[in-house]
Amino acid sequence: MSRLLVTGFGPFPTVPDNPSGRLARRLAALRHLHRILGQAPDCLVLDTRYGALDTGLAPALARRPEAVLMIGVAARRSRVCVETRAVNRVSRLFPDAGGSVGRTLAFEPGGPAQRRSAAAAQVHVALRRAGLDAATSRDAGRYLCNASYYRVLEQGCPAVFLHIPMPPRTQRPKAGGGHRRPALDRWAAAFAEVARVLALRGRARGSALHQAHSRCASFAS
Repeated sequence: MSRLLVTGFGPFPTVPDNPSGRLARRLAALRHLHRILGQAPDCLVLDTRYGALDTGLAPALARRPEAVLMIGVAARRSRVCVETRAVNRVSRLFPDAGGSVGRTLAFEPGGPAQRRSAAAAQVHVALRRAGLDAATSRDAGRYLCNASYYRVLEQGCPAVFLHIPMPPRTQRPKAGGGHRRPALDRWAAAFAEVARVLALRGRARGSALHQAHSRCASFAS
């Protein structure tokens, strides 16, 4: 059975310690999530270079995951954001970790102007139910987050990109004493519910495709 793929990113010029990679690993290691899915998800922490889309992401997608949960960091945002789309647009102002910029203004010349996530609305509801003050966003940026999301959405499987803010360096005490759970722990717990939603959608899609294939085979015979 195909698995859920969880992705994050490594460091890039303005974020030398990228929390999205740490969160992706933490989420993929949750035993609670393993029980929900029936198996451990695959985890991929991408190098923040455009070349990683071919050397890292493409091989992972070639294994045909049932669903993909992507995580990135948006340092200027104050809460978790569910990205509803990726656009076919690359900024030439922001070099990747190797100093390279996009070679063209379109990530995929001739491709659609945007690709939308059919799972984003349900994921937003799931995060709110899990206790996060999450928001939706139509701007995944013009960097590797948007580029990788655009590539994943082409696959047709349930997929969503979640942008996290930079975690606070210190945790403020809760009212009445005690301390809040670390941000990465809270996000990992909430994202496990997102993983469940995506996995269910992925399995439903797989069943529908299998039934359609069986019908085509019966007509051909």
